[in-house]
Amino acid sequence: KGTIHMFRKSQRSLVGKLTHEFRLVAADRRSWKILLFGAINLICIGFLLMWCSSTNSIALTAYTYLTIFDLFSLITCLISYWVMMKKPSPVYSFGFERFEVLAVFASTVLAQLGALFILKESAERFLEQPEIHTGRLLVGTFVALFFNLFTMLSIRNKPFAYVSEAASTSWLQEHVADLSRSICGIIPGLSSIFLPRMNPFVLIDIAGALALCITYMLIEINNYFAADTASAIAIALMTFGTMYPMSVYSGKVLLQTTPPHVIGQLDKLLREVSTLDGVLEVRNEHFWTLGFGTLAGSVHVRIRRDANEQMVLAHVTNRLYTLVSTLTVQIFKDDWIRPTLSSVPIANNILNISDHHVIPMPSLKAADNSNPVTSTPAKPSSPPPEFSFNTPGKNVSPVILLNTQTRPYGLGFNHGSAPYSSVLSQGFGIPGMGATQGFRTGLTNVPSRYGTNARGQPRP
Repeated sequence: KGTIHMFRKSQRSLVGKLTHEFRLVAADRRSWKILLFGAINLICIGFLLMWCSSTNSIALTAYTYLTIFDLFSLITCLISYWVMMKKPSPVYSFGFERFEVLAVFASTVLAQLGALFILKESAERFLEQPEIHTGRLLVGTFVALFFNLFTMLSIRNKPFAYVSEAASTSWLQEHVADLSRSICGIIPGLSSIFLPRMNPFVLIDIAGALALCITYMLIEINNYFAADTASAIAIALMTFGTMYPMSVYSGKVLLQTTPPHVIGQLDKLLREVSTLDGVLEVRNEHFWTLGFGTLAGSVHVRIRRDANEQMVLAHVTNRLYTLVSTLTVQIFKDDWIRPTLSSVPIANNILNISDHHVIPMPSLKAADNSNPVTSTPAKPSSPPPEFSFNTPGKNVSPVILLNTQTRPYGLGFNHGSAPYSSVLSQGFGIPGMGATQGFRTGLTNVPSRYGTNARGQPRP
């Protein structure tokens, strides 16, 4: 048997959550107009698809896809209203503005996929061109044109309006802009309509309708059915070229990149922040686009140890808030440490090594064919040299070299050579054995003690 949770919060399904959010949006009177246009759009799409099937025109099908894109734009507008109603939550601390960015990106990508589908169908029709019926071709063209323009001009779609202005121009807009400059040079009064650049959605609607009208005339006059396929390819290319810059722009926003047009302004503001009183360094700065027209960022500011943190924070925020609406500033003081000098007197023997310094002797067991005294390779049959005295053997353990002489300055090195007799009388004291063996070595009284006591006498 499982545990019974009396006050457990009920979990809603995905459909229940969507229904709840839709009711929240529908409660606003501003969304009623969008819902009305959405219902009319669905009816219009149904009629256009039936006329596409009866006329067998792929150009009219490509133009109908623009009406379907209008439906996506209306859904994006509803999402924009929903974002304005929602408040930031612990899960979405920056708010829900990225949802409308995602809606724009999805709408433009779906429009490009529809254009690719039209290109594929057009390539197949070039191999076997079917007959086109022009009975409802012109009627469907004007119905779609009227509804698209009426939707674009009647509803203020904030996300698409921002993207169409911020994204780079399409090739269709550039060609129309060149033509508009020539027309405005003759008729200056048209500059307010055609310049600086036309709305890309209105432009593609007019260009697609013009292509369909040319197709209708060519089919009626010369029965040139291939004109329908050529018009479909032209509408698909115009759709793809118009939606691609918007997809790139919204995709960069989703990737949290810094907009190119604000990089210069950000550099200027950061230079001003670095010159504020108390600021030593500005580092780890990162700025990105949170939504359409909303810039977020974070920055670390290192200040002096005697600076006022709240004052510096207020000045930094005041400078950057003009451009960055959602800002996170981390203030930390300088972390370098000054070296402190010790005032405690140093003991006399603080630099001396321990009294029983053990010096490991080098191993005399180098090789079987080497002389233990001269380290000169010798033959196994040759007798030992005559000048070797009482050799202790091949294996010698580390020993303590005893010293009974006073060493100046605590260094423990005897300057000068010791007499031969004193060298012979010296011995190696093996720790723990107490036995000594005298023999001649190449060392001259290597000391084991370093330093003297306070009276200048050697340590015992």
